[in-house]
Amino acid sequence: MQNSPDSYRSNVSKNSVQRMLAIARIMGFFATGFSLTMVFPILVSYWYGDAQAEHFIRAMLYSFSLGITLLLAGWRCCYSLSVRDGFLVVALFWIGISFLAALPFVLGAHLSYTDAIFEAISGFTTTGATVITNLESLPRSILFYRQQLQWFGGMGMIVLAVAVLPLLGIGGMQLYRAEAPGPMKEDKLTPRLTRTAQLLWLIYIGITVVNAFAYWLAGMQPFDAIAHSLSTVSTGGFSTHDSSLGYFDSPLIEMIAMVFMLLGAINFSVHFLVWRNRSLLYYFYDIEVRVFLLITVFTVVIIGIVLNTSGEYSSLPYSIKDASFEVISVITSTGYGTVDFSHWPDFLPVLLILISFIGGCGGSTAGGMKVMRVLVLIQIAWREVKRLIHPRAVFSVRVGGRTLEPRIIDAVWGFLTIYVTTFVILMLLMMHSGLDQVSAFSAIATSMNNLGPGLGEVATTFATVSDDGKIIASIAMLLGRLEVFTLLVLLTPAFWKP
Repeated sequence: MQNSPDSYRSNVSKNSVQRMLAIARIMGFFATGFSLTMVFPILVSYWYGDAQAEHFIRAMLYSFSLGITLLLAGWRCCYSLSVRDGFLVVALFWIGISFLAALPFVLGAHLSYTDAIFEAISGFTTTGATVITNLESLPRSILFYRQQLQWFGGMGMIVLAVAVLPLLGIGGMQLYRAEAPGPMKEDKLTPRLTRTAQLLWLIYIGITVVNAFAYWLAGMQPFDAIAHSLSTVSTGGFSTHDSSLGYFDSPLIEMIAMVFMLLGAINFSVHFLVWRNRSLLYYFYDIEVRVFLLITVFTVVIIGIVLNTSGEYSSLPYSIKDASFEVISVITSTGYGTVDFSHWPDFLPVLLILISFIGGCGGSTAGGMKVMRVLVLIQIAWREVKRLIHPRAVFSVRVGGRTLEPRIIDAVWGFLTIYVTTFVILMLLMMHSGLDQVSAFSAIATSMNNLGPGLGEVATTFATVSDDGKIIASIAMLLGRLEVFTLLVLLTPAFWKP
């Protein structure tokens, strides 16, 4: 016997309520967990006596109260998340936490709501663009908080949360797939997702600790060493000084930064293999890492030669030194600076912005389209060339000895189409907000690729950009961090159908 229409609608309505309660429960868990991270800047404030602890405590209480309310609302709910629900939770998480993260900037740094939200989103998405000038005048706790936001955003707090979500009785694979960067989201280090998340964070923490220790040995003060390690491994790029790493004027510090920026931009599953097998050779076994390093070296050589022949630098070693730092900083989407590359001669500034579109490896903290997608696109293009020569032949798309499924190829094509379309629309909107063509292009490029520095008006800061432009850039940063689809899928009518 078939259910009546009224019965069907009743079941749909009941499921919708259960679904919302389950999502509220998860969001409550995230908000409560995020509020506890305020403990660190509170401790820094007390340590340095900068009188900001009260502001962080207030922000902590706001977030904790909201989290507990949402947790209690959905506590008795027993609803299993679908893949579709995972996209919604991830989108709500990144938007919601960004708004909560803006509170200390409003209370402590006295930024406007628009500026505070921009700064929070830039930090949490590891973009590194800023609206703040004269960083040295900020309290130490605010400076540390900015760095901390990037560190948590680098690996993605959801990847941390899926290690705990099973305790709530809610599976985490849907969240992992929606949040994890890269075209092959199903790949896991271990059969159990919880164990995968734990290993990722152990590796992430380990690399960060080693980085901080290396900075300290190279001459940084402990505060700067810890702060910069948080934004180096996360490829975020925030600094405690206006002149970024150029403030330290130390080739050794720059060399350490380059090593750890590269580590942050390499797939963390490769780090796991290196650690488990105690062999650095696994970095060279992986096709994506090899191509990533080759692109980096090739670009460094080109830029170094042009800088030297143009007369910008008196010797090739000095030009290669600065070229190496800026190329690694840009392609890993970190955004640190020792020089202002927007004033470099010839085509160099545009070339640097263009390589930010490539970005780092999938499964890393870097932004951009990811090297694996670029590899797949090159292989698809080469397949079409071969088809012109041999029309009746059947060619597969292979990357690193692995034949790709049509589903992955379609996903890469779809991503490129949506990425380019979204980029063009946002760039036009940015021009409408008042920026010139070059500034608008680089503003969206640096935002969607989670880079930070751009060209023209946004070469060093977004402080002079209008509020409308900052909102557009904030949307671009979220789209880039979640690789476009996670947010855009929410705009389709089919997503909301029962």
